[in-house]
Amino acid sequence: MRFLCLHGKGTSAAIFKSQSTSFRSRLGPEFSFDFVDGFLPSTPAAGVDLFYSPPYYSFWNDTAIKEIRKAHRWLKDYLERHGPYDGVMCFSQGCSLIASFCLYHQAETPDQPLPFKSAIFICGGCPLQALEDLGIHVSQEAWDINDSSSKALSTQASSDAILKSGTNRWISLASSKPGSKDFFDSANVYGLDFTQIPRHLRIKIPTVHIYGAKDPRYPSSLQLVHLSEPGLRKTYDHGGGHDVPRTSDVSETIAHLVEWNALTAGI
Repeated sequence: MRFLCLHGKGTSAAIFKSQSTSFRSRLGPEFSFDFVDGFLPSTPAAGVDLFYSPPYYSFWNDTAIKEIRKAHRWLKDYLERHGPYDGVMCFSQGCSLIASFCLYHQAETPDQPLPFKSAIFICGGCPLQALEDLGIHVSQEAWDINDSSSKALSTQASSDAILKSGTNRWISLASSKPGSKDFFDSANVYGLDFTQIPRHLRIKIPTVHIYGAKDPRYPSSLQLVHLSEPGLRKTYDHGGGHDVPRTSDVSETIAHLVEWNALTAGI
């Protein structure tokens, strides 16, 4: 069971490998993970240089559609040259790359299967620019939440916040949590009305969505949940911020979800 692993903006393959060591170590030898650097040099993500040395990479440095589509072409070429892969596992910007790639693939080549059978999203989302480009209405509320949550992440993940407050720095802007009415209200998921989105614009492979209730980007993770086929997805709130906690309970749960993902995809 071979997974392609894509890291977050301003980090690297080595960093994502380190972030995921705890739960991967609980998986059997039939699972293998191929960690790949983004193709663009980058400045470090907020707070990353406190713990990890350069180099740092990204898949795009701004969310213009031409940059997103350039990353899609890079991904398609990489998959063709180094695949096949059974699944993908991604964090933050890596999730944005995979989610948008899936939606464009299904919009443009609906008769062809995706080049992987499953996806594991950790602290992820899908760029609103991509949704709008695909004809999905993005309300001003959604744009405002996206902008404020992005700014909050930059502040809370900063070196100053880490040194001052440690793990207590994480404060989500979200007003709803899983289990509340709004979590299941498809008509308004932080400004996006999923009742108006065509069913073909859904991620139709088994997905796992791992996120933290204290992550400022929690709204984006919830939107990605709703972009995935309900009968083929599982969600898990690890209770933290924009990171992957290494506690035993969290690691065991994530490992079980990876196993479910592979089993459901038939890999």
